[in-house]
Amino acid sequence: MRTTHVVVLPYDPKWNEDFSAIRAELEAAMGELALRIEHVGSTSVEGMSAKPCIDVDVVIPDRTCLKAAIERLASIGYVHEGNLGIEGREAFCYTGKPHLQLHHLYVCPADSEELRRHITFREFLRQNPDAVKWYSSVKEQAAQRFPDDIDRYLEYKSPCIAELYRMCGLEE
Repeated sequence: MRTTHVVVLPYDPKWNEDFSAIRAELEAAMGELALRIEHVGSTSVEGMSAKPCIDVDVVIPDRTCLKAAIERLASIGYVHEGNLGIEGREAFCYTGKPHLQLHHLYVCPADSEELRRHITFREFLRQNPDAVKWYSSVKEQAAQRFPDDIDRYLEYKSPCIAELYRMCGLEE
């Protein structure tokens, strides 16, 4: 699901409801294999402007459970895409889910560094309203400047993310 037109919207409380609907479908398919299902990314932070796409991390005990996770997710229409160059998470795409909000789905082992990064960043933002305002503003500016160029959008907001990572201890 490559973004072709960048849209950043003000925070929408409905995103939490959208996540709940996605989580319910995932829980039904994953059962006890999912230790937890996390709403991560900008839509999980109250007050944060975001692209209207829910980021979801399904946490499994370890990598030995990945094959079973892939099979269970395939049974409800998700296709495994591999890690897409990011260790510690496995990406999934889908079609035929108009009843759910657009979302990115990842499966992460419980000890995944990428999962730790997602949770640390989310929790930092949830506890720092000034950081949320700053990051929201940068994303809004990036979307206005580069509405048809996702790579330039990402490049524009990278210095802000790097500073926020430094502030929450993810980078030095």
